[in-house]
Amino acid sequence: MHTRLIPLSGVVFAAALLGSPAHAQTEIQWWHSMGGALGEWVNDLAKDFNASQKDYKIVPTFKGSYDESMTAAIAAFRAGNAPHILQVFEVGTATMMASKGAIVPVGEVMKKAGVRFDPNAYVPAVAGYYTAPNGQMLSFPFNSSTTVFHYSKDAFKAAGLDPEKPPTTWPEVALAAGKLKASGHKCPFTTSWVSWTQLESFSAWHNTEFATLGNGMRGMNARLTFNSPLHVRHIENLANMAKTGLFVYKGRGNAADATFVSGECAMITGSSALYGNVKRNAKFASGIGTLPYYPDVPGAPQNTVIGGASLWVMSGKKDAEYKGVAQFFAHLSKPEEAAKSHQRTGYLPLTKASYELTEKSGFYKQNPGTDVSVEQMIRKTTDKSRGIRLGNFVQIRTINDEELEQVWAGRKTAKQALDDAVRRGNEQLARFEAANKGR
Repeated sequence: MHTRLIPLSGVVFAAALLGSPAHAQTEIQWWHSMGGALGEWVNDLAKDFNASQKDYKIVPTFKGSYDESMTAAIAAFRAGNAPHILQVFEVGTATMMASKGAIVPVGEVMKKAGVRFDPNAYVPAVAGYYTAPNGQMLSFPFNSSTTVFHYSKDAFKAAGLDPEKPPTTWPEVALAAGKLKASGHKCPFTTSWVSWTQLESFSAWHNTEFATLGNGMRGMNARLTFNSPLHVRHIENLANMAKTGLFVYKGRGNAADATFVSGECAMITGSSALYGNVKRNAKFASGIGTLPYYPDVPGAPQNTVIGGASLWVMSGKKDAEYKGVAQFFAHLSKPEEAAKSHQRTGYLPLTKASYELTEKSGFYKQNPGTDVSVEQMIRKTTDKSRGIRLGNFVQIRTINDEELEQVWAGRKTAKQALDDAVRRGNEQLARFEAANKGR
């Protein structure tokens, strides 16, 4: 899918037509991609804010998947009727940053509205991802997840493994998978979001570069480097596990999630936000562990990178409307509001204060493992672990899926597949850089 926002410079939004009575509520349109239970959560957030004051009304609208909502917003922007707030998944961040005429940095929106805004209040690894090199926060970190290790305690018990001790290293994962297979498990280990978990987060967790220029954080001329000896070794290990039935590939995106929730697969690396689904629908006792690492790699474990999405403020609106946006973001940032959202969804807490509030409430003690994602993210970040921000990232992930599928099928070696993924991905980066020169 072609997601680059063009043409942007010089495009101006049509003025929003709002009612003229003196005390008419100012409507704020919010386009999002949250379906099911998460859609109910989004509607509740809007409802709570609308009930808390009289001046503004947030109107949330579901616009399909992240890809679909971004495409719809591009079309709406060109037509002059874009929403005030747009939820964009993390792989669309570089595209939004390059679209300078289309967005207003969130820091600027808050400042102009006179709303106190401290980027340091937010979880550093999250805030850092959405912050420009000049230190300005560009979007509001709304629903951030990270990669964790989910496992079935019941399957562990049946295999003679300690259900309270998830494997923490990759060698331990392989040993646990062997025991699970021996006890009759047909799918000992699987993964969802293979590029995110096994290449992107894997790199940051091992404090190893995924792409040059701080993984693209410092410029559009970054190039991919995830074909290092460490990456090759890891994909080789997974390929060997696949050959012996210890790792079973279940498809792209989050297709593998359902196989864990159903009990078919005993262990999975995936999103921390899978927690809500597991809690609601799994018929077995489950646990959460940290992402596995290789203990002989210096600097590991470091921190994982974020997934999920952030909220972008679109340009061309009235000052009064931006004031409403600022008030809404301030409302979402309140410790009690942010803590409620974190506990309900499994997404990361938005702020350090909401994490502390959740901890004090005893939530983590009552729901063991729910603090794993936070612990992985509140560590200090490095130049190699702050996050990955690349143009045409959606296409790069698809390339990674294609190349790794060749490995699992035994058609390519790990080295050949990673070399090919890097070469093809770099063509995408060069294309993005050329299209955005001078922006």
